[in-house]
Amino acid sequence: MPVKIGDSVPSINLYENTPANKVNLSELCNGKTVILFAVPGAFTPGCSKTHLPGYVDSATDLKSKGVDEIVCVSVNDAFVMAAWALDQKAEGKVRLLADPNAELTKAFDLAIDLPPLGGIRSKRYSMLIKNGKVEQLNVEPDNTGLSCSLVNKIVL
Repeated sequence: MPVKIGDSVPSINLYENTPANKVNLSELCNGKTVILFAVPGAFTPGCSKTHLPGYVDSATDLKSKGVDEIVCVSVNDAFVMAAWALDQKAEGKVRLLADPNAELTKAFDLAIDLPPLGGIRSKRYSMLIKNGKVEQLNVEPDNTGLSCSLVNKIVL
């Protein structure tokens, strides 16, 4: 069953910059307000031109309104996500975390098979998490489009 409002985020390790730098999602979200959004793939056109830049550009405003962390997740390796963060000038604004085996993506039941992108990827979505619980959830109706998961759809 897909993740829903009221669910607790799972205790799953994601990776930041290198495979040695584990970030446990449950621990990251404990006692914090976190915006988490997922993309089908780093460096893909919609993700690089619209989705991630919207959150990067809005980070200061979101954090001034009480958001502690903004996290982008993709089924990619940590090195790809680190390179994408540099390319997108996301440092200090949005944390790009790798879900290399789609463990989080599958736990949320938001996986999609996209053979042209390498197989199992994440559906495009955004969520607002408060103290480890999902308060808002926006899953793109076609799984990959750019309508309801953009930054302007998060209500603080």
